[in-house]
Amino acid sequence: MGCSARATVGPVGHFDAASGERLHPAARDAWLAAADQGWADPARLYREARRARLLLDTARESVAARIGARPDETSFTASGTQAVHLGLLGLVAGARGHPPRVVVGAVEHSAVLHAAAHARRRSGAEVAEVPVDRTGLVDLTAYADRSSATDRPVVAALQSANHEVGTVQPVAEAAELLRGAPLLVDAAQTVGRAAVPAGWGVLAASAHKWGGPAGVGVLAVRKGVRWRAPLPEDEREAGRVAGFENVPAVVAAAAALEAVCAEEATEGPRLSALVDRLRAEVPRLVPDTQVVGHPTTRLPHLMTFSLLYVDGEAVVTELDREGFAVSSGSSCTASTLQPSHVLVAMGVLTHGNVRVSLGRGTTEADVDRFLAVLPGLVGRLRAQSGATGL
Repeated sequence: MGCSARATVGPVGHFDAASGERLHPAARDAWLAAADQGWADPARLYREARRARLLLDTARESVAARIGARPDETSFTASGTQAVHLGLLGLVAGARGHPPRVVVGAVEHSAVLHAAAHARRRSGAEVAEVPVDRTGLVDLTAYADRSSATDRPVVAALQSANHEVGTVQPVAEAAELLRGAPLLVDAAQTVGRAAVPAGWGVLAASAHKWGGPAGVGVLAVRKGVRWRAPLPEDEREAGRVAGFENVPAVVAAAAALEAVCAEEATEGPRLSALVDRLRAEVPRLVPDTQVVGHPTTRLPHLMTFSLLYVDGEAVVTELDREGFAVSSGSSCTASTLQPSHVLVAMGVLTHGNVRVSLGRGTTEADVDRFLAVLPGLVGRLRAQSGATGL
């Protein structure tokens, strides 16, 4: 028998742009062109290699300009996670004297927290977490206290905006409190959507968050920052990242970033208005719902809400059946059975959590249908669970 194709229906609404945005058409076009022109090793001297080097350097200049860095401060990694790991561990390796105190916000991405834990295990670094309020904003007083109450050198990390609830962090103010100690900023959710905050010494970002291809991260290290490669050095990427550069993917990432930045003046307000509508309508239409995250100091495209008497994973599954791709910040893994550390740190409801993040292709009609589907869907799940008091 021959192979037969099985028809599948993709999501009507991709409401999970915070996990990964659709590949921008500009990125696709740039990748195809660069695959033909930039396939050679950019470290070599022959004609094809020089062409690849030119493409790589041009892409580096473009990305550096968008994040407020110099080209020689900017390197490309295999992912945003790798950029975070190299960034933080490089600051730890570059600290003088005793193993440093690593000051991190309690709601940082797991990549930051895992890197800090690794530094504690491997180098004896001390890790100090800074609490947040119920909106997810870091406590600046506690940030200053944890950064100063030590005889160790200090390195710090603070995300530009939270990946689960969208709260934008006071990075510039935190950097002032550090009094010159280096600060890693995980800007994965900001680059391409909002201004990159001032005050960073090391910055990490991820191309697939802004519509570039997966497998491209950005690591920028300011001149003068005490940073040392935490892994064996390589002649590539200024000695910061080892391995052969994926020139076509880097070129595509730069093209996507240029495109989304050009579109942001119209796209940002459009998505923000749709999120404002969701923030108002979801709790009105669905009883016993809590919208979490800061009401105003937040990303334009993301909102999170928690539902009493229903499991967040069940809501995600049922919405998928209706053609909507969303994520849940309340998921418990089979191995750890731990809820979202972000929601726990905020002191908000962790059960029944749903994150909605809108992207370039989201339309008002998508939001209309989401709001039409959600109340009945949640009502059915609550009825099936035997929830009372609704």
